[in-house]
Amino acid sequence: MSVTHSSASSSRVRWLYPLSIATAVAIVVAWFPFGTLLRQQGELAATARQVSVVQAEQQALRARQRSATSKTQAIMLARQLYQLVSPGQSLIQVLPGTATGSSPGSGDPGNQPLVSPSSSPAPTPAGGAVHSTVASGWRGFLSRLVRTLEFWR
Repeated sequence: MSVTHSSASSSRVRWLYPLSIATAVAIVVAWFPFGTLLRQQGELAATARQVSVVQAEQQALRARQRSATSKTQAIMLARQLYQLVSPGQSLIQVLPGTATGSSPGSGDPGNQPLVSPSSSPAPTPAGGAVHSTVASGWRGFLSRLVRTLEFWR
């Protein structure tokens, strides 16, 4: 009787170990944050690319710094990049002209042709309507007073 009892317990133990290992693996797989891990790896890769770009810019700036060690090269860079001039000098910038064949309404307003006063339209008030009524006496005074105090509305 004891032989059958020990064989039943040993078969139970044989199934218990693989079952517990499978359960542990299932728990680890279910709770392991794969999405977070993948997102963080993507962020690390993007940051590594940014770092490499900044390092390349830093190397270019260092090479430029080495080339600008002489005083004449530094003055030339200051004039080109920052429009700086030496004391006693003045900076004059010549702006490019308008392209040929452009319409007279484009570009600098000083280059537009003059308009004769007879061909210009008559100015209208800001509201767009022309009021040509003449009020007399108190009625005219009250209407002017109301228009003056219009901001109270």
